[in-house]
Amino acid sequence: MKKVVVTGAAGFIGSTLVDSLLNQGIEVVGVDNFSTGKKEFLKAAFSNPKFTLIEEDIYSGENLSNIFLKIDSVFHFAANADVRFGSNHPARDLEQNTIATHKVLEAARIAGVKKFIFSSTGSVYGEAKVVPTPEDAPFPVQTSLYGASKLACEGMIAAYAESFGIQAWIFRFVSILGPRYTHGHVYDFYQQLMQHPDTLSVLGDGHQKKSYLHVSDCIEAILIALVNSSYSVNIINLGIDGYCEVRDSIGWITNEMNLDPEIKFGKESKGWIGDNPLIHLDIRKIQSLGWAPKFSIEEGVRDTVSYLNANKWIFKGKAKK
Repeated sequence: MKKVVVTGAAGFIGSTLVDSLLNQGIEVVGVDNFSTGKKEFLKAAFSNPKFTLIEEDIYSGENLSNIFLKIDSVFHFAANADVRFGSNHPARDLEQNTIATHKVLEAARIAGVKKFIFSSTGSVYGEAKVVPTPEDAPFPVQTSLYGASKLACEGMIAAYAESFGIQAWIFRFVSILGPRYTHGHVYDFYQQLMQHPDTLSVLGDGHQKKSYLHVSDCIEAILIALVNSSYSVNIINLGIDGYCEVRDSIGWITNEMNLDPEIKFGKESKGWIGDNPLIHLDIRKIQSLGWAPKFSIEEGVRDTVSYLNANKWIFKGKAKK
């Protein structure tokens, strides 16, 4: 790769990817509308002459194909990642995920881009019957609008790959943690405890089993897969070989914050619609390509809290759902 586009370049995962690509000497064009991304995350990138930022909304933008001219690869990481509140805004996942992805695909086709890399989600497996869940597991009923929108994206990407000779990588992530993390249950718990350190309210009974991956391990896995997988459409789970209960993560979070709050759990096995009570992906495919995570789940949670401890500015001006 010599020159690439990263959509969602100012986001948590996107900005970490931008830094990694620039460190390899690759020229990067970042695209972001800053609906959730933060310019602070691109501080290092702005000092690199190989980085260009284009402030553009890919859903409403009209000139994406011009941005993609003379580009080797498109990393499409822009998305609405809010699973929990999807039913409050039924059109949001369709527009910001599915339709926006089609617009990026079409722009890439027109511009002649031949490699397309997509951040999907383990949520496409719904409440899987096969655990650990492999990439070829039978698909159940979708449990969230977010997962459904990402699955629709996957279908379009595969069809574009077959129809137009584009090579595609589809990465199905578990929840990603680490520096620049701005969304998810560790963030939510931390924010609650900042506001009232003596009490923590938890949606669900806390026995939900979750798998988490550190962002640096995620980016390393993606870059290894791009070099070592060569199918027309490469679908790869990214996670860790194991899981924790939400109760475990609460212990690590409160320990890192030096707090001992009263924990108030709900009674349900899930916290909201789409909150799958067990997430554990089979990662043998990415492991077979020579990748292994450096962070355990506990280390990832603790590193995230350490980052939040040192960067409380992230919580300022957080939009309400």
